[in-house]
Amino acid sequence: MAKNLLIVESPAKAKTIEGYLGKDFLVKSSYGHIRDLRKDDGAIEVDNNFKQHYEIPSDKKQVVAELKKLAKDAETVWLASDEDREGEAIAWHLFESLSLKEDKTKRIVFHEITKPAITKAIENPRNIDYNLVNAQQARRVLDRLVGFELSPVLWKKVKPSLSAGRVQSVAVRLIVEREREINLFNAESAYKIIAIFSTGKGKELFKAELPQRYAEQKEAEKFLEDCKAALFNINNLEVRPTKRSPAPPFTTSTLQQEAGRKLGFSVSRTMSIAQKLYETGKITYMRTDSVNLSETALNASEKEINNAFGSKYHHRRVFKTKSAGAQEAHEAIRPTHFEWHTIEGDASEKRLYDLIWKRAIASQMSEAQFEKTTAKIGISTRKEELVANGEVLKFDGFLKVYLESEDEESDSHLDDKADNGILPPLQIGQELTLNEMTAMERFTRPAPRYSEASLVKKLEELGIGRPSTYAPTISTIQNRGYVVKEDREGRTRNYKTFTLRSGEIKSATKSEVTGTEKGKLFPTDIGAVVNDFLVEHFKGIVDFNFTATVEKQFDEIANGLKDWTDMLKKFYQPFHSEVEDTLKNADRATGERLLGIDPESGKNVYTKVGKFGPMVQIGELDEEDKPKYASLLKSQSVETITLDDALSLFQLPFQLNDYQGKEVSVGIGRFGPYVKWGDTFISLPKNEEPLSVTDERAIEIINEKINTDAPVAEFQGHPVSKGKGRFGPFLKWKDLFINVPVRYNFDNLSQSEINELISNKIEKEANRYIQQWETEKIAIENGRWGPFIRFGKQMLKLGKNPATGQKYTTEELANVSLDEVKKLIVEQVPDAFEKKAKKTTKKTTKK
Repeated sequence: MAKNLLIVESPAKAKTIEGYLGKDFLVKSSYGHIRDLRKDDGAIEVDNNFKQHYEIPSDKKQVVAELKKLAKDAETVWLASDEDREGEAIAWHLFESLSLKEDKTKRIVFHEITKPAITKAIENPRNIDYNLVNAQQARRVLDRLVGFELSPVLWKKVKPSLSAGRVQSVAVRLIVEREREINLFNAESAYKIIAIFSTGKGKELFKAELPQRYAEQKEAEKFLEDCKAALFNINNLEVRPTKRSPAPPFTTSTLQQEAGRKLGFSVSRTMSIAQKLYETGKITYMRTDSVNLSETALNASEKEINNAFGSKYHHRRVFKTKSAGAQEAHEAIRPTHFEWHTIEGDASEKRLYDLIWKRAIASQMSEAQFEKTTAKIGISTRKEELVANGEVLKFDGFLKVYLESEDEESDSHLDDKADNGILPPLQIGQELTLNEMTAMERFTRPAPRYSEASLVKKLEELGIGRPSTYAPTISTIQNRGYVVKEDREGRTRNYKTFTLRSGEIKSATKSEVTGTEKGKLFPTDIGAVVNDFLVEHFKGIVDFNFTATVEKQFDEIANGLKDWTDMLKKFYQPFHSEVEDTLKNADRATGERLLGIDPESGKNVYTKVGKFGPMVQIGELDEEDKPKYASLLKSQSVETITLDDALSLFQLPFQLNDYQGKEVSVGIGRFGPYVKWGDTFISLPKNEEPLSVTDERAIEIINEKINTDAPVAEFQGHPVSKGKGRFGPFLKWKDLFINVPVRYNFDNLSQSEINELISNKIEKEANRYIQQWETEKIAIENGRWGPFIRFGKQMLKLGKNPATGQKYTTEELANVSLDEVKKLIVEQVPDAFEKKAKKTTKKTTKK
């Protein structure tokens, strides 16, 4: 037995660290938290200084039992969980649950998983930091109290099964308020003047722009009219050097933002990949709000820049973190080895590592140097001046490696940039020839909707949340159905242009698509109703300043400056009183809005959120005639639907002519608009209005469904069909869906390509099971229906022993090899999917 037991949080981290330590160390994983607050109301004794009652979940009992046994036999137990509050709490829970003794327990921390870092940590152990533990407990207790007390209020006053949380409710509020700001926004137009000039030498053309815009069309036309016979000269020419400095290395929030902009990664995906990179020793700890780099990192980056690019590209920088709660002892996110320009791993890991490496190395590189030229052009018939800008890169510096992206606003593609990459040689007094001048109608824009990246940025600016909370917060508000992340098509808008060319002005009306959104966050109707209810009755919970103040108090507790129970007492008493008062006095919230009068019945028409979601209601609940109801389409909202749109919903469902002896109708259900053909429901394509579906269109949709479901091939004796879904073209085989990459010709797939695609999918799923098998505790057992393999929540039948053709004996089970297990998993993956699909179908039918 090893003298030392070192406990980390994840199996991947354990595997990496084990390679750095000798035979005296046994490295084991706790698989994250090993205990949590009990699920019942008695988990926190509010009247007893918020004493907590923890429990070990059933899936962790075996892990705890094993660690307890190993800890008992070891001379020293090293608690090596992460260096943040959550990690400190895990170390404390391990200390308590494993009944460890202080004299044989050591706490170590490190911000990178490299041999020098691990060795240094072991040489400098410390005790558990109970200030950090208390800060984590305060957060956990406060969030549990908010969730447990607010959720029943929402069930009673809004809708069953809802829940609320401290940070996520504020995030929802930001999104709801931004959406309303956009809905109320009225775009105003103005005319932008852009001219194209020639120097008269060959093809030397450049653009210039009038700095001001004209609100009235007649003013823009008058400007062009005055320029018909005008002479244009260079009045002033200014050439000046400019510099641009690199951004600091990544913190958690800036990594999430940049990975969203540059790589299209969601916040949760970014953190999941970064976790893998950290655990395999490729990057430093990925939850940090510090932009600081260690002396070791500064020296290593200098050496690599000098080797790779030359000494003129190096510029040593020490960045200071602006966040008051940031810990300078921690580091920014950086590569552990700057000489590793690339790494082994899957495509996502390589791309994220590349981003981290470039950002970190660029932060220590020279400034980029430009020469900026500004030419002011006089107009003989007007007092205004046109301005032409040009910029020439003289030395690339850090731009050789990296350029930071910006959040893309909606309709940014409609911008007409008048800046030039480089201006031709110009002189003061030089006469220019006007090729053409255009006055173009442009429109003001509302504030952009939040993307995941820009929401993280806003939360950080407001001081809400911490590096460890951004990703779970954004995932939670989407999982709860308060917010959706999606693309939305824009609408066509007309605009006017007036162009002066060859002494003649011509007008034109053109069109453009505005309001197109990609990967933006939209509030749902239930999200808006819950937000309004919380704002009305629990202002403190969704108040930006309050939430930021709470975060500061957690920081003070972590630094030993505040007692955590005192902080909770000051919060809880007024909050609990608000809960009781709201339960007693608040009206039910539905977001109800009167749209107008139904011309046919003369009754009021309302829209609101009902028991089954957003709907329209004709008539009153207390009338003898029951009200009529209709569900809103997915593209409609309680806040923006019009009376005409609402009334049109009552035309659904409607009958069409029969097709092939079966009835055809069009309606809307819980999964959106559909065409029903006999007993078959076929979803309408995205953004297709159900009321516009004709007999001919319905037949097209039905035939497409028939063709999609028709087998195109066979694999292992089972039919293969093709289809196109929200994630692109796919194959379907035994209830297994296989995406078809763009490199394949989907319309002309060969049998060998189909075999390859399905085999690859089976192998991929099998590997996922195998990875679970390798990282979770395995059991091979004889059960009621014979022998089976169990790992986590997965169970796979073992079948007969191929060597004997009989059931496995207990002795034979003990000798089953990993290769046999992998083979069985590969064979059973397709059937596992099929059984899962059938089980889901049965549940749905039963409902």
